[in-house]
Amino acid sequence: MVEAGMPVVINPNIGCGKCMECLAGQDNRCRDWHLLGETISGTYAEYVVVSERNVLPLPPSFPMAEAAAAALVFQTAWHSLITRGQLKAGETVLIVGASGGVNTASIQIAKLAGAIVFVICSNLEKLELAKSLGADFVIDRSQEENWSKVIYHLTDRQGVDVVVDNVGTTFPMSFRAARKGGRILTVGNTGGPVFEIDNRFIFGKHLTIIGSTMSNLMDFHKVMNLIFAGKLRAVIDKIYPLEAARSAQERLEKGRQNGKIVLEIRDS
Repeated sequence: MVEAGMPVVINPNIGCGKCMECLAGQDNRCRDWHLLGETISGTYAEYVVVSERNVLPLPPSFPMAEAAAAALVFQTAWHSLITRGQLKAGETVLIVGASGGVNTASIQIAKLAGAIVFVICSNLEKLELAKSLGADFVIDRSQEENWSKVIYHLTDRQGVDVVVDNVGTTFPMSFRAARKGGRILTVGNTGGPVFEIDNRFIFGKHLTIIGSTMSNLMDFHKVMNLIFAGKLRAVIDKIYPLEAARSAQERLEKGRQNGKIVLEIRDS
């Protein structure tokens, strides 16, 4: 039960709660689906209204900034890797990129699931971040342009079981890095929505491309409870006051962040 004055974390995945998909527990596939801050007005405001089912009370003294930084990216990564991707202990996972919110979550979730994790990084700072989150192998793409070849050799010429690629334009390399029968997981396309792929890799290697958006309520509760228990943690790059939202957006646009940027409403 949520009561007035309770600190809560918001699930920005907004389902109608009435359609067949919502009633079946697949609210991220709602026929009238919305994402807070994308398809409807979000939290660049002092007040926002959402359904009670979209909030989860925080444990006593749990930092609100950490909850806010975790909510969207961890449910997205969990639903993609665990629910849709069916990741198993002992499998190998390649994560393309180290510093974004979903990827920092994916590294931790993959390790928690017992996977062997490879991460492609763009510089030394991001490489160290990936290591600190539990990555078993890190590859600096500024030094290894053909990183799919490196993965091939690191896996005894087999490739990895799962590739997490939310860039999109890197799909050709991801296809090469995947083993026969591998899965390619994607929740976005930061490199752009339109790109060419070589279909021969898909049918020749029996690859499966699995897309997903956000998560259902069950996955949201499950992963947030792991956050509350300290088994997973949000990586926060920087916290800005709400009035400095422009500076936060500029930092995000320039790609300088390592982890999530948080806006905070501070008492005057």
